[in-house]
Amino acid sequence: MVRVAVMGSGSWGTTVAKVCADTEIGAQLAPTGSAASPSVTLWARRAEIAAEINDEHRNSTYLPGTVLPSSVTATTDPAAALDGADVVFLGVPSQSLRENLEQWRDLIPEEATLVSLAKGIEHSTGRRMSQVITEVADVDPGRVAVLSGPNLAVEVAQQQPAASVVACTDDRRARLVQSALATAYFRPYTNDDVIGCEVGGTCKNVIALACGMAAGMGMGHNTIATVITRGLTEITRLTVALGGQERSMAGLAGMGDLVATCNSPLSRNRTFGERLGMGESLEQASGATKGQVAEGVISSMSVAELAEAHGVEMPITREVVRVCHHGGDVQTAIRALMGRTKKAE
Repeated sequence: MVRVAVMGSGSWGTTVAKVCADTEIGAQLAPTGSAASPSVTLWARRAEIAAEINDEHRNSTYLPGTVLPSSVTATTDPAAALDGADVVFLGVPSQSLRENLEQWRDLIPEEATLVSLAKGIEHSTGRRMSQVITEVADVDPGRVAVLSGPNLAVEVAQQQPAASVVACTDDRRARLVQSALATAYFRPYTNDDVIGCEVGGTCKNVIALACGMAAGMGMGHNTIATVITRGLTEITRLTVALGGQERSMAGLAGMGDLVATCNSPLSRNRTFGERLGMGESLEQASGATKGQVAEGVISSMSVAELAEAHGVEMPITREVVRVCHHGGDVQTAIRALMGRTKKAE
């Protein structure tokens, strides 16, 4: 039997656990004579969440209204969750991944494939999540995969059709993770562009903040489409500068994720930006996202620093940083973007 561990019981971690429990792993991936469906263990930091998942098959804190398969079990013991795991999904926030991995690294099975679910850049180091995993867990980069795409947790948990990308430089491991996630409603594709998928997944949160700001100011579809399109140009520039593939930005981890995050009211970053556009402070806007600061706010500074270090022009990102970290005015930021020097597209 293929064993799956999901480390993190937030909305996306819980959804991934559900997806894995809903799959049917191919016979070629399971030992002869074993069950085809995976064993899924979800690690939760809080005992009450683990108890609710085990007793009621629900996580009402992060995924209300969703009934989880009975094959998903939860524990607060990381050793129990990781014991014998073939695939380990890392679903903790990007800025706490290093700290958690330092506690877990000696518990991770030697041959397990590690999959990053977090979308961000480590603020203190400027490292992508796969780089943090490789460094802290002391594993070969080929053992680390990234899951990225237009995957709003609530919609996936409701089994609305969605697709995603599993990026890994080791094709065998990419296909293993792909099989662990493939269901009738969730279609994962594989590629080898880990850098592109991570940069796309991180930067789209920053662009979604800008789209939300414009929407909060009452601007319409033309403006939002402009921000999305020019935002994709920024993301592509940075992707290529860091060694990623330009073609990935036309796919699910690039344009797909960007469009979903910039347009959906389910997107925390879009919602947060909209509140800022309506004149609210960072503290007030966080109230609309359950007291949590949107990931794009945290990542924007790291993205801007990476861009500067590599000589990449990212004007939308720069204005988001100005609003979120330097007390800049939203209206001034939008005017600055529209008043930029005229040039060819």
